[in-house]
Amino acid sequence: MPALLEELGTSARGLSTEEASRRSSTGTSTRLRRTSRARGPRLFLHQFENPIAALLLVAAILAFFLGDRADAAIILAIVLVSGFLGFWQERKAAHAVEQLLAMVRPKATVLRDGVERQVAPEEVVPGDVVLLSPGDNVPGDGRLLTANDLFVDEAALTGESYPVAKAEAALSPDAPLARRTDAVFLGSHVVSGSAVAVIVKTGRDTDFGAISERLRLRPPETEFERGVRRFGYLLLEITLLLVLAIFAFNVAFHRPTLDSFLFALALAVGLTPQLLPGIISVNLAHGARRMAASKVIVRRLSSIENFGSMEVLCCDKTGTLTEGVARVHSAVSMTGEASERTLLYAYLNSSFEKGYDNPIDRAIREHARRDISGWRKLGEKPYDFSRKRLSVLLGKDGEALLVTKGAVPNVLGICTTAEGSDGVAVPLESALPIIQSRFQELSARGLRVLGVAYRTAGLGQRLVPDDEAGMTFLGFVVLHDPVKQGVADIIRQLRELGVSLKVITGDNRWVAQTLGRQVGVNADELLTGAELHDLSEAGLIGRVAEVDLFAEIEPAQKDRIILAVKKAGHVVGFIGDGINDASALHVADVGISVDSAVDVAKEAADIVLLEKDLGVLATGVREGRATFANTMKYVLMATSSNFGNMFSMAGASLLLPFLPLLPSQILLMNLLTDLPEMFIASDRVDAEMTARPHRWDIRFIRRFMLLFGLVSSVSDYLTFGLLLVVLGAPERLFRTGWFVESVVSATLIVLVVRTRHPLHRSRPGRPLLTAALAVVLATLALPYLPGAEFLGFQHLPPPFYPALGAIILVYVLSAEIAKRWFYRGDRDAAGVVPRSAALIEAPLGTTAGSAESGAGTVR
Repeated sequence: MPALLEELGTSARGLSTEEASRRSSTGTSTRLRRTSRARGPRLFLHQFENPIAALLLVAAILAFFLGDRADAAIILAIVLVSGFLGFWQERKAAHAVEQLLAMVRPKATVLRDGVERQVAPEEVVPGDVVLLSPGDNVPGDGRLLTANDLFVDEAALTGESYPVAKAEAALSPDAPLARRTDAVFLGSHVVSGSAVAVIVKTGRDTDFGAISERLRLRPPETEFERGVRRFGYLLLEITLLLVLAIFAFNVAFHRPTLDSFLFALALAVGLTPQLLPGIISVNLAHGARRMAASKVIVRRLSSIENFGSMEVLCCDKTGTLTEGVARVHSAVSMTGEASERTLLYAYLNSSFEKGYDNPIDRAIREHARRDISGWRKLGEKPYDFSRKRLSVLLGKDGEALLVTKGAVPNVLGICTTAEGSDGVAVPLESALPIIQSRFQELSARGLRVLGVAYRTAGLGQRLVPDDEAGMTFLGFVVLHDPVKQGVADIIRQLRELGVSLKVITGDNRWVAQTLGRQVGVNADELLTGAELHDLSEAGLIGRVAEVDLFAEIEPAQKDRIILAVKKAGHVVGFIGDGINDASALHVADVGISVDSAVDVAKEAADIVLLEKDLGVLATGVREGRATFANTMKYVLMATSSNFGNMFSMAGASLLLPFLPLLPSQILLMNLLTDLPEMFIASDRVDAEMTARPHRWDIRFIRRFMLLFGLVSSVSDYLTFGLLLVVLGAPERLFRTGWFVESVVSATLIVLVVRTRHPLHRSRPGRPLLTAALAVVLATLALPYLPGAEFLGFQHLPPPFYPALGAIILVYVLSAEIAKRWFYRGDRDAAGVVPRSAALIEAPLGTTAGSAESGAGTVR
């Protein structure tokens, strides 16, 4: 080992701060790639990766070489401005999210200058000496310097589901990874024990890094991302049909081919909400900041939609429904008398164990506090979630004592005798009815009960697997973890929000049922781990709809429960903070952990709570729904308004002897109408939109787009009549007048379609309203500004403005009437939006919460 430390240029005291900094700066090229595009020109270029933007750039270059340099310059400028706006918004959103993630990012403990320090895992460099404890992610490939009962989960690397025992004894470096018990690897995490290791490789140089770089696997697509993709398909279908048809008609009418192509392409851009990626990023980042103010940190932005649409929340008991601070109630014999010996043996077991530092062992150590200076530890078999017990071999005065503590059934499984309060051991069979009766009685009072057993005969000076057998049951350690104050009210609030709670606990059925009754969870129907084991997949899917309480559940069974609820058609959240929760956090639609969780749980989670409190969760759900609702507002506003304008323009191009708008004017119109919608993230949200889960509904979006697009077209054709029949407008005046009407009407109609309520009952947010009025004023002034002629505009005659005001008033009133008709029958007696007519489709089985039908809003 000294040779390895010398080769790495380090020592057992670790690197100096200066040397670590130098190695970090020179080793950046080997770090694993991050998915963030928050820095550099790559994010800017990303704005032009969509096919339409690329076509526009090609068309602008083509127009330039064909002599139409003015249009080429205008088109190029507008495309670049749109790209810059998207870049600016996404970059700002990405930086905001990075700041939030820094609050909950896992840390690695390293020795720098001989002192323990917490650093980000990506800051660990070769030569760093790291300290590992249960729940820690291993930050790189390294060799063990010391190891104390170390067990590591290497499933991500080897596929082996059981933890691997590790020791510092040197092995051949040519040994396969699965047999390298003297080394730890990136991609694994510590299950129990502790260790000190020197890091040899980091990032892409590690075995895990090589795999990840080779595969470059994307995370599973979320429901929100799936909705965006399907929405993109809808727009693509409509855009292709429109572009091909308009281009063909204009060529058939012998109009210039290049102008016809640019016009059709500009129509496609006009129909496409170009800023949608930026708007989504800003909405999600804004929502993440608001959720952070509510002590909810979003690690993956796309999970906000799943968080808002969550219908079922699966959680454990300890720390979520209870205080999470275990207190020793008593230590008793199998017959119920106080037992000092049981308490002493439990204290010995808890004091010498070196596995995961848990609340139960802390409670026993703080309660008992006995003098154990004469005892020494000979060996340990750490707690694991299949055995559900912990054994420690101790020595004193030349004699060995094995003490086991754990779940009562699992401790009884290795016992052959039981000791009464008189100190006399009897066969376990004769004592079993007394033990089980006492166990059930204590559990029915909501108390956590552990069994304690011991063995003295036939033990050596080291612990071997066969030692954990033939033991004597000594008694019970009884603990109390009180229910959190007000948790029943919070569960009721979640239920009103359409989120039902399912409690998954490893505690026995009596403790679980008592807890269920205390917090308002249905305790009449209960499913135990043994019963779940006997159920088929189809049978479990049927049962999860009826059961809200799961007891005596093994860690691996959590995954089965969550998958069954998902297959039953629900969006499922799971909250967990332990080593054994990582898999369930991955399986759930939205994995939720807490800031105090072990690293492996935080890394697996989508959402991290700064407090393990269901009240915080309920607030976060409301904010998540508000974020999703604002994103949907942009989709509805942009598609309906753009579709109406493009439909009108397509029709006008077939009726008029000239193009109704120049391609550059269409692009400018699209840019101006998008500007107010950039502030949609700060808009108020109607109360009913946060009162229940919602999902994407492409059919609804299509119907909304067609209806309100046609209403928009009516006002456009009224403008055509005004310009052509009343004012006898020539080509340039027609384009100017229609441009002004299109932008003003599309901007003001945003204030109408953003809510289901009448305009006067649901006020828009101030930034949105200010931006909309600013765009209206700028558009009215545009024909009179310098450079207007270059854009193809001219001054409008005074009679146009009162007529424009009348047309827009008719348009707004028509939209209000259409909105009332569209949402007809859309409320039940309680003012709740029914599933069949919901803006975003909610799944079957949703329990809608009530919401006042007034104009209540979420700020």
